[in-house]
Amino acid sequence: MTVEPAVRTASRLARRVAAVPPSGIRKFFDVIATMPDVISLGVGEPDFTTPPQIIEAGVRSLRAGRTHYTSNYGTLELRRALAKHLARLYEVEYDPEGELLITVGASEAVAAAMAALVDPGDEVVLHEPSYVAYTPSIVFNGGGAVHVPTHAGRDFALDPAAVEAAITSRTKVLFLGYPCNPTGAVLDDATLLALADIAARHDLLVVSDEIYDRLVYGDHHHRAFSSLPGARDRTVLIGGFSKAYAMTGWRVGWLAAPRDLLEGIVKVHQYEIMSAPTTAQDAAVVALAGAEPDVQRMVAEYDRRRQRLVSGFNALGLPACEPRGAFYAFPDVTSSGLSSAEFSERLLFEQQVAVIPGDAFGPSGEGHVRACYATSYEQLETALERIDRFLGSLRG
Repeated sequence: MTVEPAVRTASRLARRVAAVPPSGIRKFFDVIATMPDVISLGVGEPDFTTPPQIIEAGVRSLRAGRTHYTSNYGTLELRRALAKHLARLYEVEYDPEGELLITVGASEAVAAAMAALVDPGDEVVLHEPSYVAYTPSIVFNGGGAVHVPTHAGRDFALDPAAVEAAITSRTKVLFLGYPCNPTGAVLDDATLLALADIAARHDLLVVSDEIYDRLVYGDHHHRAFSSLPGARDRTVLIGGFSKAYAMTGWRVGWLAAPRDLLEGIVKVHQYEIMSAPTTAQDAAVVALAGAEPDVQRMVAEYDRRRQRLVSGFNALGLPACEPRGAFYAFPDVTSSGLSSAEFSERLLFEQQVAVIPGDAFGPSGEGHVRACYATSYEQLETALERIDRFLGSLRG
């Protein structure tokens, strides 16, 4: 007897996956790849090459035959080096043998943390605009993302009172990503302490993605959320090597958490990933040991570019708040009369400058575009000239 296959009327994808739109960033990258002479202010990646001593460490690792899996947690050498690094920078102590995990970039750390912490129906309070992967990481695990808008009128500062107002009986996690992609906003000490107090009073876990922690400017000094009084035992701290050490392609990040939380996160990591690349872990040890002068050199150059791009946008009538962290400016383009998407698409096709529509990072990003200044100073100068011509064509 022949059995006819069942007819499916719904999508073959899980509903929670089908409901998430494709990344608004990736769409522009796909177009850029087909166009010559594009100045890309879109990709959030250092234009610097990984410092040579880090590259050489990776080469030595390969030549030594270190091409096998490591512990699920990562190499003990790297975890010990990372523990010393966090203690030195932020005066927060982690046991390298039970409270640190090496991941495939900070992105995997975010995904693993959400999978381990969020049950269907749980709510996660999250600021926006925020990095495009945060909300999907919540939704993919059946959670509800509760967004707290931030606005240019307050330099995209996160209002603790608005965070507290968003908390319900279903809230389990407060999710922070500062310094912020895409706005460049940072959290000052008063805000950090207020958020830590809110998390304690409502018994919330805090997931803090601090991948841009070393890229801060002016008089701002970054504080790890877990270093705040009483915050360590409820915080999952996330970071990595991609941004500060120009190691995006090496795919090595880290996660620090109390032992009971890390045990659950490691379960997700070991079944989905096994371990981060061994070569990248060996290179990361050398990054922590001897690349601080390279980090400072790159930060100084980002600062120079930051000042030029922000002043350039303001001179063109595209108001931009001062970004005090990361390597993004988030200018207001409403004076053009175009939406964020229209501005970005026309600028790309008419003047070959790529920026990302602000609404790709959440509804309150509408009216803005994200421009990355991790490209050469000369390229930024040319991009500003092209944007000036573009604005002139709109007026004409």
